[in-house]
Amino acid sequence: MKPNNALKRRELLAYAAFGSAAIAATGNRSAAEESPPVGTHQYKMKKSINLWAFPYPEKMSLRQCMELAKKAGFDGIELNYDLDSELSPNSGTKEFEEIRSMADQIGIEISGLCSFLFWPYPLTSNDPAERAMGLELAGKMTQAAHDLGTENLLVVPGAVHMPWREDHDPTPNDICLARAKESIKRLIPNAEKLQVHLNMENIFFNGFLMSPMEMVDFVDGFDSPYVHVHFDTGNIMEYQFPEHWIPILGDRIKNVHLKEYTKKGSDHSLETFRPLLDGTTNWPAVLDAFEKIGYEGFLTFEYFHAYQHFPEALIYQTADSLDRMLGLKVG
Repeated sequence: MKPNNALKRRELLAYAAFGSAAIAATGNRSAAEESPPVGTHQYKMKKSINLWAFPYPEKMSLRQCMELAKKAGFDGIELNYDLDSELSPNSGTKEFEEIRSMADQIGIEISGLCSFLFWPYPLTSNDPAERAMGLELAGKMTQAAHDLGTENLLVVPGAVHMPWREDHDPTPNDICLARAKESIKRLIPNAEKLQVHLNMENIFFNGFLMSPMEMVDFVDGFDSPYVHVHFDTGNIMEYQFPEHWIPILGDRIKNVHLKEYTKKGSDHSLETFRPLLDGTTNWPAVLDAFEKIGYEGFLTFEYFHAYQHFPEALIYQTADSLDRMLGLKVG
């Protein structure tokens, strides 16, 4: 009888253990159904994309670009100010407010305004005419940002050198700094009146504000609640790392460009930037750094040319990448 009793006892223990495991598994399954998958972390930042990623205006209208961005799941779209489009000095408050209304109807925010015009008309140029035009255009951009309903204007404060401009006479570092300070000071009163933030962008190719400490000193020197940083992850990837800058810049960061970059290449032009995730950026470290400083604003993918064929693929691909990066989608 003892062997049989022993067997029964072992069987009962086995059944009990199996039953407990089954109950635990059922409980875990219910918890899993209610919670995000194990290993994921959701960030509170918002998804945005720059208009340069769209075939605008050659193949798509501004409305079509906004609608595509919305359909792909973006919270915002960043617009670009130039000299000859509907986003230019050719438009005034009425036209910009109409664009703002269009975005509201579509259900997408205008996350910011930026421009390539700071390169042909740098605020620190040795040519007084270029400096004057740059300051005039920056003032018009500030008004345009206000009329478009965004509080973010990207500003390139200056350049020691511009490798892509053979006609540009390099500006000595100390003179560049002095001119940049003077220009931003002149822009601040109107920016404060319109409640538009002048966000200084970090750029490596221009040889100016090359470290996060320099950027901190520059921004803090104006003592204005409307001077901040537009942090670009890709612009410093050639020699440095964005996750090192973010903790130092802290809450000075008001807006963000996500640009993918690979340290494996040797190209040092705009072509070096790649579709999101196709590079060597340590995105988990970057996103954790943003979260630690309390950043919950826009992450705007910046890319300088639309796909030649099936341009919508880039938009959807980027939205999907951002969803995975932010922990909104797995599998």
